[in-house]
Amino acid sequence: MLRRLKLGLFAAAGVLALALPSAGPAKAQSGEPIKIGFSMSLTGPLSPNGKQALLGLQIWEEEVNAKGGLLGRPVKLIYYDDQSQSAPVPGIYTKLLDVDKVDLVLGPYATVPAAAGMPVVMQKQKLYIILFGLGVNTEFKYDKFFAMIPSGPDPKPSFTTGFFEMAAAQNPKPQTVAFIAADQEFSKNACDGAKDNAKKAGLRTVYDRAYPPTTADFTPVVRAIAAANPDVVAVCSYPLDSVGLVKAVNEVGFKPKMIGGAMVGLQATGIKSQLGHLLNGWTNYETWVPDKKMYYEGTEEFFKKYQSKAQAAGVDALGYYLGGWGYAYAQILEQAVKGAKTLKDADLAAYIKKNKFKTIHGEIEFGDNGEWKKSGMLQVQYHNIKQGAGLETWRSMDYQTVLTPDNLKTGNLIYPFEKAR
Repeated sequence: MLRRLKLGLFAAAGVLALALPSAGPAKAQSGEPIKIGFSMSLTGPLSPNGKQALLGLQIWEEEVNAKGGLLGRPVKLIYYDDQSQSAPVPGIYTKLLDVDKVDLVLGPYATVPAAAGMPVVMQKQKLYIILFGLGVNTEFKYDKFFAMIPSGPDPKPSFTTGFFEMAAAQNPKPQTVAFIAADQEFSKNACDGAKDNAKKAGLRTVYDRAYPPTTADFTPVVRAIAAANPDVVAVCSYPLDSVGLVKAVNEVGFKPKMIGGAMVGLQATGIKSQLGHLLNGWTNYETWVPDKKMYYEGTEEFFKKYQSKAQAAGVDALGYYLGGWGYAYAQILEQAVKGAKTLKDADLAAYIKKNKFKTIHGEIEFGDNGEWKKSGMLQVQYHNIKQGAGLETWRSMDYQTVLTPDNLKTGNLIYPFEKAR
């Protein structure tokens, strides 16, 4: 487990608050460690997910060093807090490459920080595997970019494809749709995709607004949507917004026929515990759930190890959203280094493009744009959550139903929304 040093200040494109790590002693390796650098959201609204990912990475580091490291050398993670923002990221990656002299980099978690790092890594021609960024490479078209997110070759619509498939399958079919999104890159990308999906489903738009990222009171937002009386509401939001919107819908008593779609945050155990029974009826994306069909080699062992460390690390108790993916995207890098037998970025990128990778979240293959060749996104619906629901509720599948894709389906949509309340 990494030791954390005191927060310091680093000035490069502004003053950055940095969390400096050091690695534990290497076992059965020789030579200088392979230094792997990245930024991660350890404070700010994305931190409940970023901290999960970091623990997953730390478990990977421990295990790799226990097995002899990579290329006969120990690995050492060097990371800094990007504070869930874009502004610190260019300075962080500049420091990692020019001052820390890291051998390899991994990308941050989330769209906004990941996009902010692109110019630096492109200039340095580094391999860049990001974690859960949506459509980050659409404009850049960088040939050493890879996205560890199961959104597939067409990432923007993927978050809500299943949501609108469910809407279109109802009888009678809903007719109208409202769109609400944070005025930030992820949300706008996801909402663009949602509009494409709604058009395919034949729904007519009656409301389409973006709210400022600083919005704290969502009651006026929900009242405005309710006044348009849509059958379906597609929500594209960040964690704090997601909480505010769920609470406001309950407070206003708004009852569309279907609501949810691309809401970041509802996957986190702490947010689920905060909202509890207010989640009943909401339909939203997921990337992994603890259903037996989604366990692969090492999955169960990883989550046992993660959950045994979570309390001491002060992170999400289960790690289902980002803990496993933090470990899995490091597995991609590990297998590429072992397979290509080099640390050269161009060779590693070429290897990733040509090969499949076995991870705790299944076999993964990347396409030419650095996205997955095949989507693995889920849509789930929450139901039967009791007041005061605790950790054991969220550990199971009893409170959620996988609606799409068909091969992972565990039940049917409760429709309309009010029936699940």
